[in-house]
Amino acid sequence: MKPTLKAELWVKALIRRCAAQNVPAVLVRRGEGSAGSVLIKVSRLDDTATVYSPARAGDGSRIWLRATGPEPVSEPDAEAYIARQESRDPDIWVVEIEDREGRHFLQEPVD
Repeated sequence: MKPTLKAELWVKALIRRCAAQNVPAVLVRRGEGSAGSVLIKVSRLDDTATVYSPARAGDGSRIWLRATGPEPVSEPDAEAYIARQESRDPDIWVVEIEDREGRHFLQEPVD
């Protein structure tokens, strides 16, 4: 299994990756600094969004799943998904990216 960055450093790196592309990204919820899980909400600015959730591949590497399904969902549906996850995991981080093209800037594979 590959070593992973602490959640806080990883989130900062993602926000900087977005900023380098002139795409707004905001930390919406701060979780546990070293081990909290991270959700990424990509808002397409047309009242739709996709939420990405981390998972592990068979080899232990991190991959990202489209937690809200293969197609963008309404903003309220995306927010409801995030709220359910927050109620289950008090250490969760949430980053929101606003991009009309729906880019997520995740470097790991997305399934």
